[in-house]
Amino acid sequence: MTANRSITPPKYNDITSAIRMLAVDAVQKANSGHPGAPMGMAEIADVLWNRHLRHNPANPKWPGRDRFMMSNGHGSMLVYALLHLSGYDLPIEELKRFRQMHSKTPGHPEYGYTAGVETTGGPLGQGITNAVGMAMAEKLLAAEFNKPGHEIVDHRTYVFMGDGCMMEGISHEACALAGTWGLGKLTAFWDDNEISIDGHTNGWFTDDTAKRFEAYGWHVVANVEGHDPAAIDAAIREGHAVTDKPTLICCKTVIGAGSPNKEGTHDVHGAALGDAEVAATRAHLGWNYPPFEIPTHVYEAWDARTKGEGLEKLWNNKFSEYAAVYPAEAAEFTRRTRNELPANWAEHAAAAIAATNAKGETVATRKASQNAINALAPALPEFLGGSADLTGSNLTNWTGCKHVHGKTTGNYISYGVREFGMSHIMNGMALHGGLLPFGGTFLMFSEYARNALRMSALMKQRVIYVFTHDSIGLGEDGPTHQPVEQTATLRHIPNMEVWRPCDTVESIVAWVAAVERNDGPSSLIFSRQNLQFQKRDEAQIANIRKGAYVLSEAAGGKPQAVIIATGSEVTLALDAQKALAAEGTNVRVVSMPSTNVFDKQDQAYKDSVLPKGVNRVSVEAGVTGGWYKYVGLDGAVVGMDCFGESAPAPELFKHFGFTVENVVKAVKGVL
Repeated sequence: MTANRSITPPKYNDITSAIRMLAVDAVQKANSGHPGAPMGMAEIADVLWNRHLRHNPANPKWPGRDRFMMSNGHGSMLVYALLHLSGYDLPIEELKRFRQMHSKTPGHPEYGYTAGVETTGGPLGQGITNAVGMAMAEKLLAAEFNKPGHEIVDHRTYVFMGDGCMMEGISHEACALAGTWGLGKLTAFWDDNEISIDGHTNGWFTDDTAKRFEAYGWHVVANVEGHDPAAIDAAIREGHAVTDKPTLICCKTVIGAGSPNKEGTHDVHGAALGDAEVAATRAHLGWNYPPFEIPTHVYEAWDARTKGEGLEKLWNNKFSEYAAVYPAEAAEFTRRTRNELPANWAEHAAAAIAATNAKGETVATRKASQNAINALAPALPEFLGGSADLTGSNLTNWTGCKHVHGKTTGNYISYGVREFGMSHIMNGMALHGGLLPFGGTFLMFSEYARNALRMSALMKQRVIYVFTHDSIGLGEDGPTHQPVEQTATLRHIPNMEVWRPCDTVESIVAWVAAVERNDGPSSLIFSRQNLQFQKRDEAQIANIRKGAYVLSEAAGGKPQAVIIATGSEVTLALDAQKALAAEGTNVRVVSMPSTNVFDKQDQAYKDSVLPKGVNRVSVEAGVTGGWYKYVGLDGAVVGMDCFGESAPAPELFKHFGFTVENVVKAVKGVL
């Protein structure tokens, strides 16, 4: 233990020792894991789960429950122990299979795998950011649905976090916003044990964390004895009494508390204790039971099923009373918490697409995106838009949206220059339910948010990312702002659907597809410059939803080659088609706004768009590697495998070979 830390040691009992030994035995059996955090936070977990947390193990998804997350997700055996002991569908056999293939107890908690796990906790700092999103969702939904005497949205969000979460930059982004927004129902517990993998943190983490959070606008309860249940309970109650600020409870703890020879050291952070120390820990705790055996009196003390059933019944009764007085609002709340689309959605979306096609505008697709938002928003009260300080450039706002300003509520958020924080806060909102979040930034800055995008896809959350200024077409800002590899790398994220539309119609179809998708996120990529409207028949418009379609057929319907293009390069492909036709070469032009969606189509459809035996050329103002999947090694790719330059957009396209002459040359080359 660090010499200058004076911490009252735990008073061991079977209630908290059950947590400690489940963590110790599971990590030892797997010979992999992190026992230190569960052992050090056992008293905190006991007080929160047994005295304050409102939950029902029999129904982990009831809307009135409190939300609990572990931002320090490496300590996953803590949440698995809590779920098992309190009565969730997580049998002891699954704890014995900790970190094994297809178990419900993976190395880090994973949303969708384990009943009661609210988010995937792994990359440090992201759990607290999810928690901020969840608490903000609660606040916004409460403002929208609660009526005097009928508060159906009234729950709390709790999160455990460690030193690593405090050090990661995303936690700074999110926690600053939590203070600005006044999220009084968010309570974070900092496991202040001064240990990380490299050892004692006093060589690399010396922030005055309490003052930092006070500066963010949080209520801070500092220097809480993290092994003293009375002190922990008092701190929680103090935080609950402060209704206009989130609360940080700084818990002084000993990592691995209970391990007589390793507690307080980095040796217990991320490795099994070893047989000798496991035996010594058992003796030290007075835990006289073999591995994975929990005595009846401990199960009885932890069992939350009866209490949870009662809490849910109370909420259900409250909701029934609400529905009797406000039936329309109750029906809308139910629809949205189930992530169902409105009954008139299909009709509304079809009409919006038809109107866009009839208007036939030639505008930048970022403007086409804003037009789509304006057209769809009246049917989607769950829309929660936003931008990372680029609203005027991303055009993510819409007529009649209400900006969140400080502690006021609304349906549009200016997140400030916080791309990463915005993206993972939106994940938290989506996980909470009842809202459909979307947020914008420049495509280049998707790099800042990349891990949050990956987590959206991993957790299969319906989050919509709006990325504008999609290529060298943004011009004079130069290579630091010109994305050449970003679209390609986004396409490589499993379960991410990426759309790069070529005009207004493809833009609104992409928006409709993103709204209707219920098993993952979408990235919508839009241009700064104007793009030519393309005429289509009804069948072509329908086929946009398939990710790729024949936009312009070769003369006679027998193509000698196929040109595949996306976004701003579709017009270039059509111009090259005309030039080739004038020379007697007939080519088909395929618009492929979404490679990911096209890849999901059946082989017959794919062959109808890209017929076998016909040579292909792709055209996109970005890196070339991914396109050989579609053109083959005998095909050609018109792209760029270098960074851009600072110059007006037309000069850049010419300089990098995005010209009719170069596309014609490429087609002739494959013929």
